[in-house]
Amino acid sequence: MLKKDPIFWWATGIFVLALALFAVTQNQFWLALMIGSYLLRPTLASLGVAKSYVDERQLSIHYRSGNIGFAVILIVCVIFAVKLGTENNPDFELFAAAIIIGLAAKALFNVILIKNIRETASRILIGVGLLVALFASLDAGSFTGTIISVLPGLAIAGLGLFASRYPRVIGIVIIVLAVAAMIFLVTFKMGWGQVVTAAVIGIPLLLAGIGLYGAGQEDATAGATGTE
Repeated sequence: MLKKDPIFWWATGIFVLALALFAVTQNQFWLALMIGSYLLRPTLASLGVAKSYVDERQLSIHYRSGNIGFAVILIVCVIFAVKLGTENNPDFELFAAAIIIGLAAKALFNVILIKNIRETASRILIGVGLLVALFASLDAGSFTGTIISVLPGLAIAGLGLFASRYPRVIGIVIIVLAVAAMIFLVTFKMGWGQVVTAAVIGIPLLLAGIGLYGAGQEDATAGATGTE
């Protein structure tokens, strides 16, 4: 049963505005408003803004359905990216960007909501590394080319596996790699598709590196003071 509280009326207003915008302008921005109306309540509840309007059962339902929906979207993006890649259509990079942005956003909010910086940074590295390897393999024309093209992504994922043991060292390495990638883009001015893809890879890597370095600094401080 729908709860007709302030959130309900705000969501209803956004929904009506989305339909009116589409009817008048045919602008695709109406999709953003539609998403906002549907996700307003669970998003506010997840951020702790409107918990008084959502009971525990609703939170559990929103959590489970949200994870399932997120997984479905990622799978569809991968399918579309693979299809476009096999057709030599460079637009597959947009789906790669969407996947990486989604995973990075989920991981970063784990930091905000759970405060687990080290584990989240490790997951960012592993996720980004595997995705880089996946999409790099789509451009390879031979078995040898595939092996060579996936090595950078696998190396990033490997750093993620050892991030908990050597957070400061790996953090510095990741920060240097991310900054170098940004400088490379600015210097050589690649196409917009490559710039978007590299940016959404570089930014999560940079944040992961900073998080790991910060976690390593905390460990060093705790060790120096004899605290845990």
